[in-house]
Amino acid sequence: MHTQGLVEKLAERIRRGGPITFAEFQDAALYDPEAGFFTTGGGAGRVAGDFVTSPEVGALFGTLVARYLDDAWHRLGEPDPFVVVEAGAGRGRLASDVLRTGPACAPALRYVLVERSAMLRSEQRELLTIEPADEALGPVVLSTDPDDDEPQRSRGRRPGWRSGATQEADELAPGTGPIVASIDELPGIAFDGVVVANELLDNLPVRIVERTGDGWAEVRVGLDGDRLVAMLVPADATLAAEADVVAGGAKVTPGVRLPVPTVLADWLAAVAGVLRRGEVLLVDYAENGAGLAARGQGRWLRTYRHHERGGDPLDAPGSQDITCDVSLEYLRSIATRAGFVVADESTQADWLTDLGVEALVEEGRAVWRERAHLGDLAAISGRSRVGEAAALLDPDGLGSHRVVTLERTVR
Repeated sequence: MHTQGLVEKLAERIRRGGPITFAEFQDAALYDPEAGFFTTGGGAGRVAGDFVTSPEVGALFGTLVARYLDDAWHRLGEPDPFVVVEAGAGRGRLASDVLRTGPACAPALRYVLVERSAMLRSEQRELLTIEPADEALGPVVLSTDPDDDEPQRSRGRRPGWRSGATQEADELAPGTGPIVASIDELPGIAFDGVVVANELLDNLPVRIVERTGDGWAEVRVGLDGDRLVAMLVPADATLAAEADVVAGGAKVTPGVRLPVPTVLADWLAAVAGVLRRGEVLLVDYAENGAGLAARGQGRWLRTYRHHERGGDPLDAPGSQDITCDVSLEYLRSIATRAGFVVADESTQADWLTDLGVEALVEEGRAVWRERAHLGDLAAISGRSRVGEAAALLDPDGLGSHRVVTLERTVR
């Protein structure tokens, strides 16, 4: 189904049920099974992609995330298994770089990539060895056959592990990692570990509200003939209350719009339902409510296509990425509601600095100085690390991303 087909599909839905929320429109534009942006091949990438995320800059970001995961593993008491769930994993670039680093937690590691797009999940196999999900998260033992030169894993199948299973992740055999699995939604078993979401939140569908003289109205997607258009309807009491949380006490004048990421609230509640003990690492575009109100919809709601800014979000749905900055006040509020403690907030630049990026850059410079005359892979890698760090720390770019760490203790 091409873009026009998706417009017709949405138009028919609106004719039958009335104007839809922007969140419903955004979900279809990004994930419609036949014409959604991500389901038809859109995504991150330096050459063939539509936008660049930190993992696509180079391997340095994954090296530092691996350091964070080792630190988190130590903070949790070095559990085995140590489950890391990467939500919105895309083509698996971050996971590949983390594993290539050889983190200390590797023997305990179960790395679960969660990616809704079937096409992107299939592309993960170009970078990673993917185990069947029910086997990778099922019981694992080592072969005791004396004729084996190397002990081999033997995995037990656990039917229904993704929904309703009572067996928990800590029943897995120790020392058999790293094992990588890929699924389309959060696992349905309780585990100790870490959930990583790098530039996921800005793609979660949002509802949009506009301040009026009487309170809040909701911006919905309706029709003008056969054309998709934005229109206002009264906001219900629940949405209006959430909009007040997004605003964070800032004075919002009539005509100003704000995003209300109710899907993010649902997602964090789902994470809380499976993360028994551990941390959630969130890296994304984020801003306080006053900043969102001051910048306006054209700045906090953006589209991308082939590394360029796209057009109006309602134009050509499915052909462009739709991304929205997250309200920090709202994120803190829903995290608390879900039972998390906000443990740390910083910029990406500060977070990477605390993880030792400057020492890694200096190491790269030293390798380049020593081997530049050879021009070999080590020399090129050393020089590349300097450029990667500059991009990752750029205060006007990726370095300005907010990094929020949430903690969850035993329920």
